[in-house]
Amino acid sequence: MEFTQSFPRHETKQIMVGDVPVGGGAPITVQSMTVTKTADHEATLQQIYALAAAGCDIVRCTCNEPEAAEGLARIVPRSPVPIVADIHHQYRRALEALEAGVHCLRLNPGNIRNPEHIKLVAREAKDRNVPIRIGVNGGSLHPDLYKKYGGKVTPEAMVESALDEIRYFDDVGFDLIKISVKASSVPLMIEAYRQLAAVTDYPLHLGVTEAGPPPIGTLKATAGMATLLAEGIGDTIRYSLTADPVEEAKAGRQLLETLGLRERKNIDLISCPSCGRAEVDVVGIANEAMEAFGEREIPLQVAVMGCVVNGPGEARDADLGIAAGNQRGHLFVKGQNVMVVPEDEMVGTLVEWAEFIHEHGADAALVKAATTKDAAKRAAEEDRARNLNDRGDDANDSESVIAEIRRSH
Repeated sequence: MEFTQSFPRHETKQIMVGDVPVGGGAPITVQSMTVTKTADHEATLQQIYALAAAGCDIVRCTCNEPEAAEGLARIVPRSPVPIVADIHHQYRRALEALEAGVHCLRLNPGNIRNPEHIKLVAREAKDRNVPIRIGVNGGSLHPDLYKKYGGKVTPEAMVESALDEIRYFDDVGFDLIKISVKASSVPLMIEAYRQLAAVTDYPLHLGVTEAGPPPIGTLKATAGMATLLAEGIGDTIRYSLTADPVEEAKAGRQLLETLGLRERKNIDLISCPSCGRAEVDVVGIANEAMEAFGEREIPLQVAVMGCVVNGPGEARDADLGIAAGNQRGHLFVKGQNVMVVPEDEMVGTLVEWAEFIHEHGADAALVKAATTKDAAKRAAEEDRARNLNDRGDDANDSESVIAEIRRSH
């Protein structure tokens, strides 16, 4: 399926995190964070490779102790993606991480409060051409900002925290900056990013912090990030889930693909909701298809439909699909019926044809089906007619309801 960007983007500066561009119209990137001890470099590298395989473009590792910095020195040369060092209270860890060769730092303004320490880190990062993310967190604002804004976290307080940090960087001529203003409240996070986007053109890192475990955590993060992405705000994203970080990477990739902001990597499986016309267990077939496709990198839209009455028409824009009817499956390519298969062979046939289309294209698939598509079309029409005859053209008895409405006028 051809990739098209769906939303106009808020214009931002571009920085490089290693060899990955962020901002300035570059593809929106997916990030996650390792949960291993960074000092255990082998375990951390194993997780980084798993994240990269799941679609992660940039990975963050904690640098909370000298041993973690030593781990980073071993991790960075072997990592398949750029590494960000996560720094909290101790500015010396930032200096050590820079020495270890990391591609980016993340500083929390609420935790490193000495301006001279902040400026020292910025000078060292500038000398190495290493960007810094200003990571404002609603749970760790500077006490003075809490006091100023009535003892609570507000969008204005979070934006002010980021701008204060930028001023420290300005003092030393450092501008390789990206910013996040994360909160666990979705409305608060959305408004903070909107306000930030209105006053700065630095690239923005989106996220709902402490979103929680799936599915609610995924829903919260999606609600916040998708809202902003649809408004053109955001250059890089992270799902902050209480889950395996690989799930974060997968969710991030799927969100961007769904919004048309990244090229599709794996299948987009669409399926109809259950209804009275369905002649198979649509939920079961759809789940079986998802499992069968697994991690195959087949960037097609694939449809699983429960009946032949509306199935092919509703999924006519899909690259490939199958609709159930009369204990058999009607396979269609670009809306054209191409063959009929037994019900128990539907999923296997779907995968086989998806692989063929991915390799050879839809036109070649239609040529392949030249000898079977006429018979498939006749079978689909027969099943469609039988289905309508069994259930009637007006399965919901809408005509009698309309007659009642007219009598009440």
